[in-house]
Amino acid sequence: MKYQIKKFKDGQVSAKITEPGDLHIKIRGNTYEDLFRIAAVKEAWDAENSTKKNTVAILTIYCLIGQRSDRRFNAQESFDLKVIANFINSLNFDKVEILHPHSPITLALINNAVELKNFEYVKKAYNEIGTPTLISPDAGAYKTTHEIAEKLDADLVPSNKIRVNGAPLIKIQGDVKNKKCLIVDDLADGGRTFKFLAEELKKQGAEKVFLYVTHAQFNYGFDELKETINHIYCTNSYKNIDDDYVTQYEVV
Repeated sequence: MKYQIKKFKDGQVSAKITEPGDLHIKIRGNTYEDLFRIAAVKEAWDAENSTKKNTVAILTIYCLIGQRSDRRFNAQESFDLKVIANFINSLNFDKVEILHPHSPITLALINNAVELKNFEYVKKAYNEIGTPTLISPDAGAYKTTHEIAEKLDADLVPSNKIRVNGAPLIKIQGDVKNKKCLIVDDLADGGRTFKFLAEELKKQGAEKVFLYVTHAQFNYGFDELKETINHIYCTNSYKNIDDDYVTQYEVV
């Protein structure tokens, strides 16, 4: 199935099916406009296929907007991921694939959701570096990183992060002296926490520190990160990055 998207000068998004067949939309999904593009395509497809049997509609989202807002943080504030999930659910896809969601709550809120694992991309970084020790940056990332370490037969060192008077306090729970280390996580917004973690790893004797994130925003650039992190690996799920400091694996 093929389709075309048209955007009008006032911002309206419209879709047209140009070739019939099963529907498979693949999209970054990191803006609200992306969600409306998905809805426009699905509506156009439904108009032709709602009465047909054995047709399938699949949605692949590489970087779901709002996935960090996976709870109501404060009273009287919106539960943003729930709002987004309800919108996607209203489109009635047979399957919704999501690359490396921030938490299991995403998969629980979205109907027919399936996780696309980040393993193959971490494996590429792991092999390019030369079998580094994997570092789990916090408790939330530990389970996923542990699964990857088992598949790679790699060493894994957990770390914990707490905030004291607003500043992160990081504890490394293992020996990293003279080792190359690869921090593995799902998303980097600014990346300052990774800078502090890399700094602590090097204080404890790490030879080099690398960072892998699936969803690479890096909204404040790389100047601070270059102080402690030797190189960054990521996918282009969020955006394309043209910088020698970054190795990017194509998913979009």
